[in-house]
Amino acid sequence: MKKKFILEGLGCANCAAKMEKAIKELDGVREASVNFITTKLIIDGEDEKMPEIIQAAEKIIKKIEPDTVMKKA
Repeated sequence: MKKKFILEGLGCANCAAKMEKAIKELDGVREASVNFITTKLIIDGEDEKMPEIIQAAEKIIKKIEPDTVMKKA
């Protein structure tokens, strides 16, 4: 299952790369990409684990860039 999000307030390309790397390492994630230019986050993961993946991804984003908000695209 693929889910798309907009990262409002994303202001750092290096932070976007760190977010992508950390999200890719989450259990159940097949692929993740953060595009700094479009501020899009795409997560491809196992259907049954998606709620946990999204919750963990939000925590990662807040830890790396506290002012960034993850919204459904």
